[in-house]
Amino acid sequence: MASHRPALRLIARWRNQLPRSYQIPTCRRFSSASSGPGAQGALTRYLGLTALSLIVATPLFYKMAVDETIMCDAPTLAERDELSKRADGVSNTSPMRLRMEKFVKEQQKEIVKGLEAIDGSKFRVDEWQRKEGGGGITCVLQDGKVFEKAGVGVSVVYGTLGKAGIKAMRANHKGLAGEAEEIPESIEFFAAGLSLICHPKNPMAPTVHLNYRYFETANPDGSSSAWWFGGGSDLTPNYLFDEDAILFHKSLKDVCDAHHKGFYPKFKKWCDNYFYNKHRQESRGIGGIFFDDLDQTVLDKESLFSYIQDSLKSFIPTYTTIMDKRKDMPFTEKEKEWQQVRRGRYVEFNLVHDRGTAFGLNTPGPRVESILMSMPLTASWRYMYETEPGSREQRLEQVLREPREWV
Repeated sequence: MASHRPALRLIARWRNQLPRSYQIPTCRRFSSASSGPGAQGALTRYLGLTALSLIVATPLFYKMAVDETIMCDAPTLAERDELSKRADGVSNTSPMRLRMEKFVKEQQKEIVKGLEAIDGSKFRVDEWQRKEGGGGITCVLQDGKVFEKAGVGVSVVYGTLGKAGIKAMRANHKGLAGEAEEIPESIEFFAAGLSLICHPKNPMAPTVHLNYRYFETANPDGSSSAWWFGGGSDLTPNYLFDEDAILFHKSLKDVCDAHHKGFYPKFKKWCDNYFYNKHRQESRGIGGIFFDDLDQTVLDKESLFSYIQDSLKSFIPTYTTIMDKRKDMPFTEKEKEWQQVRRGRYVEFNLVHDRGTAFGLNTPGPRVESILMSMPLTASWRYMYETEPGSREQRLEQVLREPREWV
């Protein structure tokens, strides 16, 4: 309605400026009954004024159409990717973010299938969406035959990184948001990954954790700007079986060596340093590998993606071998109590020190249930708990305070 007002005001102004003899009759109807000379004159004047109004108004309407261009927002990165997947699917030529999303979703199904075979129970599967873009699939097995709790989650996050976040990430990625000194107000980002946690019922069976992820920022046209991979896997036993520790580390080392001989020693040390409860002065478990910020300064994108794929695929064969040996072993109430104490230490690390938990909870629109999937169902904190000298519990404490080389 507002767009017509300039033209209506213009017509009214012209109407008021005409001689009185040309004024339009206010409420007169023209019909076949009005056939006198006066009626014919009024009709002529009315048609003439209508034609004049069109002549005056047409250029004005044209100018409004040209000057008042309709502005449309550019599609977001999430919208671009959704259109691309619908039109072309995901192939080896698709952007890495789409290939990583497809891969982790496929591996989630394989891992869930493998863990269900160990337990004999089915996972609950929840699919969810983020209004900011993306979503995920959370698979949880709770109160199973073997696992007290096991979770395998895939998350896909689209969002906007503010200036403070860009400054923080530029410390490790100098090319983030371009080489220029001026930092933009915001840039779009994408993150996708698979996280897994298994808390067995039997205290002789170890807890295991893994996470493999991909992060990138986008240029305004949707193309990739800065990017990197991160991840790792670590084992947290309550009772130490050296053969399990050796098998777990050897499996990780074999994959690392196939892609880069320097990966395992570097990532093993990184894991020992990262999964460390500073306030307890002990490691969370017996380690594994951990890495972050792997980009083109380390290997090209395709080579790193291949490394991520092989690492994730190696998990089920290794963990199944360990669980087959430990899940049915006998245990005492005292050993179950020790398991609960160790789980308390596990929770402490996740809530106090883990960067992944902090990132997830501080991302707009977090799905808290999925982020805290890693928490065990039960844990305990006993005041001034001490292990007996020479016990298996004390031996584990010694190893956690002085990490070992297992392979």
